[in-house]
Amino acid sequence: MAQKLSPKAAKAKAERDLKYAKTADRKAKKAESQRMHRKHPNMKGKDFDHKDRRFESVTQNRGNDGHGTKKEGKVKEKVGAYKNK
Repeated sequence: MAQKLSPKAAKAKAERDLKYAKTADRKAKKAESQRMHRKHPNMKGKDFDHKDRRFESVTQNRGNDGHGTKKEGKVKEKVGAYKNK
């Protein structure tokens, strides 16, 4: 674990994380990512970027293309907007 949390805090975080992972938005993004990885099996080790609609390295995608996550804001990506392209 990256964070050093007390057992009580770790349990609370696990519950929050699970609740977030089960939201409709996260489920849609996960499903889309799985579809894209099945369609492009040679992209192992890459993340599908829902905003840019392409595969990127994990570092690039999770770091907001080098701008950091603080500037990312609350922009919602349209999941499946370009499904047939």
